[in-house]
Amino acid sequence: MDVTVALDAMGGDYAPKETVSGAIEAVKEFGQISVILVGREADINNELSKYEDYPKDRIKVVNADEIIDMGEVPTLAIKEKKNSSLVVAMKLVRDGEADAIVSAGSTGAILVGGQLVVGRIKGVKRPALAPFLPTKKGMSLLIDCGANVDAKPENLVQFAQMGSIYYENVMGVKNPTVGIVNIGTEEEKGNKLVKETGPLLKECKDINFIGSVEARDIPSKPSNVLVCEAFVGNVILKLFEGLALTFLGVVKKALFKSTKTKVGALLIKKSLKEQLSLFDTKDQGGAPLLGLKGLVVKAHGNSKSFEIKTAIGQCITFKENDISGKISKVVGGNE
Repeated sequence: MDVTVALDAMGGDYAPKETVSGAIEAVKEFGQISVILVGREADINNELSKYEDYPKDRIKVVNADEIIDMGEVPTLAIKEKKNSSLVVAMKLVRDGEADAIVSAGSTGAILVGGQLVVGRIKGVKRPALAPFLPTKKGMSLLIDCGANVDAKPENLVQFAQMGSIYYENVMGVKNPTVGIVNIGTEEEKGNKLVKETGPLLKECKDINFIGSVEARDIPSKPSNVLVCEAFVGNVILKLFEGLALTFLGVVKKALFKSTKTKVGALLIKKSLKEQLSLFDTKDQGGAPLLGLKGLVVKAHGNSKSFEIKTAIGQCITFKENDISGKISKVVGGNE
């Protein structure tokens, strides 16, 4: 199945150098991928000129002169900068010229643009960002991690439905478990949102709800899908990333402390690298914004070519499994 991805070539801390490099790596590794590089044509072509050995027929450039900066007000930026790389790329998805968009640009602009330009699936009240978290036993899907800081119980129910569909189709796990993030496992614990959402998740026939999940258990993968509103989800995600970097730094410092520890480090280097890679969020690419008519993937702002390539690769599974169509049938059918 051929998949066309519109890449916001000007989005991210290292654009367009790393975005162009990631696009080239993607078309070389994934045979069914074509990439439309959207942004300032001269800058993009300058980067492309540095490469020779890649399938040039699967790379296309679409000019967009404007760039949405990280500090801009998202709603105003989307409405006023219609010729920005982000908006033009999203229009390609809306108009059916691309199957997905990948951007490492402003999260706020991506969230607003996703809804205003690409559009929500009928029946979906709010889309949600859903990144994978690396855990001791594999991957857990965290939903929502940044789109809805003031969600309602009905929103969290839809997050659970969309997350379950995504996890089942991407990870190949039938009837994945769904838990709601809480300050305790007892039903009487939690804030008003969690207490009101719990009974609704229990009654939802579309998911395999297992109850509340405490934050300390998340690294051990107590549930395939972790449901929460975006404030909590974003704190969890950023804490995960910070702890991973800190832990890696502490381990490296300990291993290179003396000649004896350096010798030991060489002996366990391969095994240690394999184990630590399980907690590397870079391998996950980006977070899809679930609930839209087309696929929108948010990559980290500091993404390098590897993360961009991985985010582009995610789009293959999404299209092959018709994730948007399945969400529409389940969530849209409940409207």
